[in-house]
Amino acid sequence: MQLKSPALSQNGAVPAKYTCDGQNISPPLQIAETPENAKSLALICDDPDASGKTWTHWTVWNIDPTTTEIVEGKTPAGSTQGVTDFGEVGYGGPCPPAGTHRYFFKLYALDTTLNIPYQAKKEDIEKAMEGHVIDQTQLVGVYSKGR
Repeated sequence: MQLKSPALSQNGAVPAKYTCDGQNISPPLQIAETPENAKSLALICDDPDASGKTWTHWTVWNIDPTTTEIVEGKTPAGSTQGVTDFGEVGYGGPCPPAGTHRYFFKLYALDTTLNIPYQAKKEDIEKAMEGHVIDQTQLVGVYSKGR
């Protein structure tokens, strides 16, 4: 399985447009080589360099496994977004208080759909995914405040 973006390369800089310093919209993502037996996809974006804990920036689940593109600023039809560590549903872009942080866009192919409420947090999603991950991949971007 592959996850790419025309807006950022692996370990490359996240353009300001997709951060709190810009439009704060989700970047476009391209999905390839999803396993044929996948029933759904789940996406988690987080920052392990945040102070005190890994900060959740975006969660989306029950993405149709035939999805090959997530359009900039959109979520796939029929999918569900969860609550971020900003306390809101939907995408919250990189917004580090200082220094350079890494942002992991993690994509999971699942053998089921997830029956969890939209208010679910990353921990709820990860628990629901246990034992159901067929394949996974990730795309990592970096961002520095005020760069």
